[in-house]
Amino acid sequence: MAGSAEVHMAEDVRAEMVSTVFQIVVTEGDEVKEGDTLVIVESMKMEIPVVAEINGTVTSIGVKPGDVIQQGDLIAVIS
Repeated sequence: MAGSAEVHMAEDVRAEMVSTVFQIVVTEGDEVKEGDTLVIVESMKMEIPVVAEINGTVTSIGVKPGDVIQQGDLIAVIS
């Protein structure tokens, strides 16, 4: 049927603040649902989960534990 295929857009997950990557919870290829924790960052002695905003597959992770990231830095891509 024409027009029945779903279109999946890639979602860039970006840092909302300057922080340090504390833990990577997912790996490339993992299926995630909206609200699943991808990465935990640390800022001002608080651990803050970075969550998926869409359902999809983690196609890349752009950080590693210990990285200091700036606001807007790419953390992961979900498609």
